Amino acid sequence: MADVQYLGHSCFRLRGRDGIVITDPYDRSVGFDIGRPTAHIVTVSHAHPDHANVAAVRPARDRVVVIDGPGEYEVSGILITGVRTFHDKHKGADLGRNTVYVIHLDDIVFCHLGDLAHELTAQQLDEIGNVDVLFIPVGGGETIGPAEAASVISQIEPRIVIPMHYAIDGQQRLLDNLAPLDRFLHEVGLKEHTAEERLTLNAGNLPGETEQTRIVVMRPNV
Repeated sequence: MADVQYLGHSCFRLRGRDGIVITDPYDRSVGFDIGRPTAHIVTVSHAHPDHANVAAVRPARDRVVVIDGPGEYEVSGILITGVRTFHDKHKGADLGRNTVYVIHLDDIVFCHLGDLAHELTAQQLDEIGNVDVLFIPVGGGETIGPAEAASVISQIEPRIVIPMHYAIDGQQRLLDNLAPLDRFLHEVGLKEHTAEERLTLNAGNLPGETEQTRIVVMRPNV
């Protein structure tokens, strides 16, 4: 059983029986204060301050293991694969590289796309594999926007989609080029939703393979 909490921007806290993973911790330039969350593992999709504030994370044990690039990792029974992608549409020439992470936690496969800025190649999709829960940027700007996000969802075909990296009230204008969440929800045809404070997931409460992908909106805990 895995517990999911949204800490705002592109940051999530995933807690399972083998440990806690935090994705893309941000600094105060985002306009929020992440606080001092605890974790065993931190994944960093790219080195920008709003995705790589590792110093904010307190170790849940003796230290925090930081994963910040492509490769295969195993930490205390948690399997993580980093897949090389790009932060722009010109193979990194403008904004550099981005790492997508596939996280195996409590028999659930999570995929965090970081600041992905393009649709995925066949090779990247093969490296990502089957995904249960997809964390996807939807606000545009330096990442994919609503329409591109819908296309990437169709490429990956996850069971659950959780949007991230969109404009939130109170955010500083450092990120003023981000679209609000409603634009993505309109793109995917979700007319009504209730924002979840926390998700508790296991193999039994995921949508079936023949069911439609479920869009879950999470309320940022900021």
